[in-house]
Amino acid sequence: MRIRALVLAASGAVALSALAVPAAQAATAGPAVTFSDLKVNSGKDIAVGPTSTVTVSATYTVTKPANLSASSFQSGPALYRGTTFGESSDDMLLGDDAGTCTASSSTVLKCSAKIQFRPKGTDETGDLISSEAGTWKLGALAVNTANDGITWQGNLGTTHLQRAATLTTDASPEPVKKGKTITVTGKLARANWDTNKNAGYSTQPVKLQFRKKGSSTYTTLKTIKTSSTGTLKTTTTATVDGYYRYSFAGTTTTSSVSAAGDFVDVQ
Repeated sequence: MRIRALVLAASGAVALSALAVPAAQAATAGPAVTFSDLKVNSGKDIAVGPTSTVTVSATYTVTKPANLSASSFQSGPALYRGTTFGESSDDMLLGDDAGTCTASSSTVLKCSAKIQFRPKGTDETGDLISSEAGTWKLGALAVNTANDGITWQGNLGTTHLQRAATLTTDASPEPVKKGKTITVTGKLARANWDTNKNAGYSTQPVKLQFRKKGSSTYTTLKTIKTSSTGTLKTTTTATVDGYYRYSFAGTTTTSSVSAAGDFVDVQ
């Protein structure tokens, strides 16, 4: 994938661009800052659908020398993969704009930023391909506004970048006589960032759940696996009026999802 990284814009302001950081920048020392308390998407997994850009918020703290002006550098959070964070990182994702910081003391800045995630093919700046779903490490970097010096700091946590899942449920017949068999079908699919479509998710465990009319709680009846195309089909016995749904717990690469309940009138 292309690396989106902080680079020094011609105007002197820091901007984000779909460019790899030039190796020559390694010769210039970055600002003497450290990062802490980085939280991306409030610590939750990041689920991205097949077509739409997903923007999440990040917060972090910058600690700097008292004599280092906050206006002399700009900073931002990043997701990366590989053993190191920096010019040699295998993959890196940053936001379109640098973070916004507010001084809480002469040495501490409280910062926030946005990070955009775009499936490949949605536009010319699309980054994500389906094989990149999974665990990413968190880091942050700061760039001098007077030169090209960059400070990198990795190992600030991890997050899961996931392909958003969809799930359907259809219970029939409706209505049904008490004691008769109900057939429940459905399909589990997830975003394919390469084709910008949803595709069936095969051989995944999915729970069939039931909620009695008037109750707010679903109970698991059984667990079945999806077919090679992501479809689901099983049977259960009609007892009382209520709602049937399929529920998927999610994986490292794919978000959890529960279908809307399908009501069955038992007569």
